[in-house]
Amino acid sequence: MDASSAFQDTLPLSSDALLTQLGDWGLAYRLHSHIPLRTVEDAKGVEDQFLVPGENTLRLKNLYLRDKKKRNYLVTLEQSREIDLKALGAELGVGNLSFGSADRLMQSLGIRPGAVSPLAMINGVQNEVRFFMDSAAQKSDVINMHPLVNDRTVVMTRADLMAFFDRIGCEVTWLP
Repeated sequence: MDASSAFQDTLPLSSDALLTQLGDWGLAYRLHSHIPLRTVEDAKGVEDQFLVPGENTLRLKNLYLRDKKKRNYLVTLEQSREIDLKALGAELGVGNLSFGSADRLMQSLGIRPGAVSPLAMINGVQNEVRFFMDSAAQKSDVINMHPLVNDRTVVMTRADLMAFFDRIGCEVTWLP
């Protein structure tokens, strides 16, 4: 199975259910459907279509990581930001980090590789996943992210994304 919406009914929370929940909470978003995006490079070619002139848009890359004590982390960074896992682990104060397996990703965030997104914290908060976000998000008007599948992108305002985190009880730790 891949991370596209064709298999969303095999997820603990489907993309459609997430989008309905966002609407029920009064959180606005623009939804775009597209080919499955598996990498940052794939996304760069497609996301230009979503840009609105004058909007400061944050494009993301998301890392599902674990430390030696088997604690789980979702780290969301500006798409072009360079990352050194050893330095990141030191910055977070958690020691050495490594990428989590596909099985653990499903268990902890309820998604498949290629669909990692801050919106997956709707599942992650129940599984004690710690969330870190690039402080560049604090300066953005809108943020592009996958709604639990990789063939859709939602564009949300920063304020609506922060309201989402409040709704689900997700603490955001900002990365400089």
